[in-house]
Amino acid sequence: MSALRLFLFAYALCLGVYTAIVVADHGWDLFSVFFGDIIAVTWAGQFNADFMGFLALSALWTAWRNRFSPTGLGLAVVAFLGGMMFLAIYLLWLSGKAKSVDELLSPARAG
Repeated sequence: MSALRLFLFAYALCLGVYTAIVVADHGWDLFSVFFGDIIAVTWAGQFNADFMGFLALSALWTAWRNRFSPTGLGLAVVAFLGGMMFLAIYLLWLSGKAKSVDELLSPARAG
């Protein structure tokens, strides 16, 4: 679990710094670039379409893990839009409460 936490922390930190640099240089105009590449049917668009599948899977897992509760559905939206930055922070938070990786990945228990 320690190796997972170290990876998640390091990745979130690096991604945060990288994102800050991109935003400083190019602004917040992510969606037109992201979907523009998909519409252009380029390799960058293929990558974005593939990546969007991972975003959807992350959102679905987040909702499932929270038993499709209102909180889980809200977190699913954040997971889809937040990508790895959300997932790294969310898994770090959950890992602090979990005793094993199985418990970390399984749906939350009722009660």
